[in-house]
Amino acid sequence: MEQAARLLKVLSPAQRDGYLQHGFAYPFDALSPTQVLEHQRDFERFETRLGKQLTQAEMKWRAAPYTFLPWMDALVRHPRILDAVEDVIGPDILVFHTTVFVKEPGTPAFTAWHQDATYFGLEPFEHITAWLALTDASRLAGCMEMLSFNGAPRQYRHSPAKLANSLNSAGQVIDEPLDESDTAFMALRAGQFSLHHTLSPHRSPPNRAAHRRIGFGISYIPAHCKSTGSYRLPALLVRGRDHGNFDLLPGAPKEAFSPEGLAVHDDFYRRLRENGAEQQRLHDSQFSAAA
Repeated sequence: MEQAARLLKVLSPAQRDGYLQHGFAYPFDALSPTQVLEHQRDFERFETRLGKQLTQAEMKWRAAPYTFLPWMDALVRHPRILDAVEDVIGPDILVFHTTVFVKEPGTPAFTAWHQDATYFGLEPFEHITAWLALTDASRLAGCMEMLSFNGAPRQYRHSPAKLANSLNSAGQVIDEPLDESDTAFMALRAGQFSLHHTLSPHRSPPNRAAHRRIGFGISYIPAHCKSTGSYRLPALLVRGRDHGNFDLLPGAPKEAFSPEGLAVHDDFYRRLRENGAEQQRLHDSQFSAAA
């Protein structure tokens, strides 16, 4: 145990054991108050360039903005976030996907109970999401609510319900009974992040606070992960060495909204959507056959 403790960079042994047992760990500090303000201004400039709030823009702008925004690229490479992720999945780390989650105050935006693994099509199940708060994500503001998988993670059956006001593009929801008697609310201050496992069931209620709830979900995978579908997918190497299972994205974008960065983003988003549609069909057929 002492040897394992010396090897950990951010998580304590108890936090790592808790992650392995329950599927989540929090909170961890990443950004200083000055950095939080800087990135909030970056986000405002992002929306100014879009000409509207992100919640009113095309869905594609929420996905993988690190491909065309240098400050977002810097966040997915943040040393403390990567150190925490390495404590769980090892030193060879890829970014598989990212999503910006915004809940406007007083609106019905929410996410239903779901698992991140459902439509990604990755094996083994070692994908981990670092959820970075750019504004306070309190319980009032609609932080994530987690269910422990109690040391036995498994894939649940989902329905692509296309739920109105869902922040998930497919509006997916777990289509099995869940015991909701003992959940954890992962409240975060701006600049903090949490970690959750790809098979960790979670949801988030609407934002009842007076401010916008802005978070950045970064999906990391160990480089030995592979896609289970027919598409060869892109990924970004951010630490260690590549294992050849994905098409590596180029390095950091040189400037915001450059033609090169936008071309990378368009290709990334198209391939991600095609893979997600295929994985949805495979998921439905798998659980239909098991019924």
